[in-house]
Amino acid sequence: MPQGATGVSSSMPYADCTWLSPDGLTLHYRDYPGDPGKAPILCLPGLTRNARDFAVLAERLAGPRRVIVAELRGRGLSAYAPDPMTYVPPIYAGDVIALLHQLAIGPVACFGTSLGGIVAMLIGAARPDLLAAVLLNDVGPVIDPAGLARIASYTGRGEGWSNWYEAAAAQGEVHADAYPDYGAADWMDMARRLCREEEGGRIVTDYDPAIAIPFSVPPPDPAPDPWPLLNGLAGKPALLVRGGLSDILSEETAERMVQALPLMERITLPRVGHAPTLEEAECGPAINALLARIDL
Repeated sequence: MPQGATGVSSSMPYADCTWLSPDGLTLHYRDYPGDPGKAPILCLPGLTRNARDFAVLAERLAGPRRVIVAELRGRGLSAYAPDPMTYVPPIYAGDVIALLHQLAIGPVACFGTSLGGIVAMLIGAARPDLLAAVLLNDVGPVIDPAGLARIASYTGRGEGWSNWYEAAAAQGEVHADAYPDYGAADWMDMARRLCREEEGGRIVTDYDPAIAIPFSVPPPDPAPDPWPLLNGLAGKPALLVRGGLSDILSEETAERMVQALPLMERITLPRVGHAPTLEEAECGPAINALLARIDL
């Protein structure tokens, strides 16, 4: 696939590559080259997101360091799952562990946005040896129910629009509270990250609508304690990024995470909700500091 064919241009060359999931799906990742002597960065997008979400950050960090941006099953160029009940975090974590095994790399600095951060925590719980460091972008062991309900309300609707301007306007309607300072150009950029153009010109969301089906399954009762998910991150450099307007990661949860992990640094971004893009001005120095801690 030509670089930037889905709307986000790239000047840093990357390879479009695939790996096999444990159940035989062909999944896609972008591989940006970098110094093999440094721990690679592995980026994991959020629930309805894909590799384009990390395009700007990957361009900035690649070269001195290899950057791999994985697309979870059912997103972007990754295969859609025949069984929608495999669209759950433990399966995603198994897929990503398989990627690291097939590439024979690790430990990696894992950058996870929202669902990607949950997957990072699950990898840490199962295979802490695969993680050199972690960045959790607006997510923790406890998810605010209000934010989860909001995401469930728009995920999987199978929407489509006749042109990019309509798609951009739709993003503005859904995400206005999270990005109060966005203008028309920002909403267009978001649309081009989240959507793709079908043959015939119709614009659709770039994921399998069936990823929403597991939301309809009642949670276990009683629910397991989520806080042991952090145990696999103990002793590792970590960065927690929280949107000051987030309805997913509460201030209480963020503070408890920092107390549980003494090596975790934290930044809060004003006037940003769920989830930060990691391109905000405050993120650059914090990410650089995290990577410097790995190299030390």
